[in-house]
Amino acid sequence: MTENMISTEDKFSPDVSLSRDDEHHRYELRVGGKVAVQSFFRDLPGHVDFLHTDTAEDFKGQGLGKVLAHFALDDVVASGKRIIPHCPFIAGYLRAHEGGYEQHIDWPDN
Repeated sequence: MTENMISTEDKFSPDVSLSRDDEHHRYELRVGGKVAVQSFFRDLPGHVDFLHTDTAEDFKGQGLGKVLAHFALDDVVASGKRIIPHCPFIAGYLRAHEGGYEQHIDWPDN
């Protein structure tokens, strides 16, 4: 097989998209048009409060949640708002990536 040939066994899926869906108050990662991961939020004055992140059963264990978390958190920072991580997944991602977002976080009391 030459360098430019693609094996039929390769499972490369270029059809991945990330977006913020304000109508449904969520960030989403889609694979092949299907919502694979979604992170729900409340848009507050000066803050985005992350409430819950859900990965569809078919997409669990592939690291897609981390991709969505990175996209969503970067979007919040770029908007000039602060992050409130009520969502355990987002909170865990932030703790694992200390130094990148800590000046933009307001940790909840509970």
